[in-house]
Amino acid sequence: GTVNHGSLNDVELSQLHMVSLHFELEFPEQAFPWTHIHSELLTSFKSQEPRPSKLQRDVAAALSRIGWDHTFEFVTREGLSLDMAQPETMTAVEVDGPSHYLKGRGTRPSQNGSTAFKSRILRQLGWTVLNIPYFEWGTLVDATTKDAYLRSKFESKLSSS
Repeated sequence: GTVNHGSLNDVELSQLHMVSLHFELEFPEQAFPWTHIHSELLTSFKSQEPRPSKLQRDVAAALSRIGWDHTFEFVTREGLSLDMAQPETMTAVEVDGPSHYLKGRGTRPSQNGSTAFKSRILRQLGWTVLNIPYFEWGTLVDATTKDAYLRSKFESKLSSS
């Protein structure tokens, strides 16, 4: 059967936008079945208001201290919201709080599907993505250790890209 897209809410349309973006990147020679409502999907996706966290603001302040100029809550032309970004270098910093992880017993948390999916799409679009996990950031006690942590993250990520 067919689905009446008018019965979908903004969250569902936003999820469908991510699927369509993935489809376009993975199968560029194919037409996504709902191409006719692409602009509606993008509009719904962009309407999801970002809610920056205290953690995100703390990381942004540290990025500024180490001299990494960035745009806070940057939105790509595909509608993806990035916590912090340098569009000119296509480098993004994503601050991942507890909702971005699966919880395991006594093991290091692993990224949930939607977070991993977003990172994959960003990489396919040409972005370098640095993820800052809450459980690593939370162990840093002062500005000096936070700044050193970020410098180290940049050095290891940019040398491996």
